[in-house]
Amino acid sequence: RVAVQCLGVRHFWGSALATANMTKGLVLEIYSKEKDDDMPQFTSAGDNFDKLVAGKLREALNISGPPPKAGRIWTFYGLHQDFPSMVLVGLEKGSKENIRAAIAVGCKQAQDLELASVGVDACGDAQAAAEGSIKKKKKKKKTAVSAKLYGSRDQEAWQKEVIFASGQNLARHSMETPANEMTPTRFAKIIEKNLKSASSKTEVYIRPKSWIEDQAMGSFLSVAKGSDKPPVFLEIHYTGSPDTSEQPLVFVGKGITFDSGGISIKASANMDLMRADMGGAESICSAIVSAAKLDLPINIIGLALLCENMPSRKANKPEDVGRARNGKTIQVNNTDAEGRLILADALCYAHTYNPKVIIDAATLTGAMDVALGSGATGVFTNSSWLWKKLFQASIETGDHVWRMPLFEHYTRQVIDCQSGGACTAAAFLKEFVTHPMWAHLDIAGVMTNKDEVPYLQKGMTRRPTRTLIQFLNGSQSLT
Repeated sequence: RVAVQCLGVRHFWGSALATANMTKGLVLEIYSKEKDDDMPQFTSAGDNFDKLVAGKLREALNISGPPPKAGRIWTFYGLHQDFPSMVLVGLEKGSKENIRAAIAVGCKQAQDLELASVGVDACGDAQAAAEGSIKKKKKKKKTAVSAKLYGSRDQEAWQKEVIFASGQNLARHSMETPANEMTPTRFAKIIEKNLKSASSKTEVYIRPKSWIEDQAMGSFLSVAKGSDKPPVFLEIHYTGSPDTSEQPLVFVGKGITFDSGGISIKASANMDLMRADMGGAESICSAIVSAAKLDLPINIIGLALLCENMPSRKANKPEDVGRARNGKTIQVNNTDAEGRLILADALCYAHTYNPKVIIDAATLTGAMDVALGSGATGVFTNSSWLWKKLFQASIETGDHVWRMPLFEHYTRQVIDCQSGGACTAAAFLKEFVTHPMWAHLDIAGVMTNKDEVPYLQKGMTRRPTRTLIQFLNGSQSLT
């Protein structure tokens, strides 16, 4: 007795099956046809399952409609007693991204069927399959689906990606939380809890306003003074190298827990999205938490600048002049350009650790969204070698990066106080960097997701957390 559902239409073989106990399922893939006369090919797991059920899967597929296309779903019932429900998804050959997308479609269908657990086809790449299964879309009142690897022994790759995905989910949680709940202090406490539970090789320093003042971080304080929420300079350490004195990698993140624009206030439309203006801080902290879970043999320091940018009688005003930690004075023409002000002090401070590399991440400019949209994170760097490492990491994760220009042309524009966008913002930050291996990641364009990336939920994306984790995972080769 077998039932098959295809594109919303159900066909039954024999009597209808009772569904009350159908809580276990299986998600398999079948390659889409390259030519009209091709025989659709199952993946290795699908082929083995078809043999297990004596060809019933192929038989059911043959009567269920047109040949497979990428992303198309069939749902079969009663093929095997261990899997009362089975979802088959069309898969296009060619990339990890195709696997992630197809698995996500299958797991969403499993969730819509309210299955408690599913086995997931590895599709030849367990890590990519795990990413697609864990990033399934979640709806209210829908059962959470527990996904496990099926038809592959590559548990190590699967578990590795589970850690990658959990780091990205940690970032998403904070970015989606309302700003009145995700204050600078609350943010710091959440990261402290997660980092401490990840590894015993960690230290967390939640630096208060008095410490920030002692460090002469006037640029950071000039932004924070507009809010009644106290600023926090969050400093997290993971010491995974056997040599505790080994040079660390330093990550810096913009952590504006709400950005109203300050006195240069933003338009009300979509201002609610500015609860996620701490995406850079969340991405770098989540990446370090994941590195600790992976027990990577490296030393990492994370610096997150946490405050609100609010209008008040104490707030920065256009044409105010502040002083950064390195003594440079900064004239503020637009208080909505607060990200570069707080990063300036953190980049100066990062040099005190004699790091191997410095990488900062920030939802910095609307111009980056215009330039690249949601396609890629913009990377500005003074090191082609560092760019290559970040690019290689992004190829592995499918969370793309794109190199942007860091020319002296833009530095002159900063000095001349001309208005500018992503390039001049990066040139501004460059004024506070002397290290030969520095990269600035402008993540404004990849902050949110509609339907551009099918295996991510709608809303805050937590990009480029996985690319940063992958970069750290391969950073043992840094010299």
